Amino acid sequence: MKKTKLTVFIGADHRGFELKSRMVVAVKALGHEVVDAGSYDAEPCDYPPIAFEVGTNVARLKNGRGILLCMSGIGHSIAANKVKGVYAALCYNREAATLSRQHNNANVLVLSSKFVAEKEMIEMIRIWLSTEFEGGRHLRRLKQIKAMEKKLFKE
Repeated sequence: MKKTKLTVFIGADHRGFELKSRMVVAVKALGHEVVDAGSYDAEPCDYPPIAFEVGTNVARLKNGRGILLCMSGIGHSIAANKVKGVYAALCYNREAATLSRQHNNANVLVLSSKFVAEKEMIEMIRIWLSTEFEGGRHLRRLKQIKAMEKKLFKE
C-alpha cells in the first residue's frame, strides 16, 4: 500500500511548547509536511485559538491531520471538537491512538505534556499517522456523527 503524504498542522499552548519542536522534527522524519500553528514561544497563552487554527485547517484538507499539545490535552480536545469536520481524540497511550484512527477516523490527535512521556508521544504519533480507518461497522457510526453535525450546523 502506498503511503499517503499528509499535511500535519501542529499546535501547542505554553505547556506543550517545548515538546512541539521535537514533534515537528518527528513528523517531518516520517515524510509528512508540517505547518506550525503556534504558539511560538513559552509565554502563557490561551489554547482555544490554537485549537481553532489547527482544526479549521485540518477540516479544509483531504489529507490534513492535526496534532495538539497542552498540559492535560483536555482543553485542546474540547476546543478542537467545536470545529465542524474535526474529530479530535485525546490519547494517553498507543492503543488509544490506534483505535482513534481505526474506529473513529480521528483527524486531530491531542496529547498531554504531563501524562505522556516524550518517547511514547513520538511512537503514538508514528502509529496514529500510519493507521487507516477500518470502515465497516465504524463507518455507520461515523455517518451518525456526521448527521449530528449537519443538524447542528443546519446544512
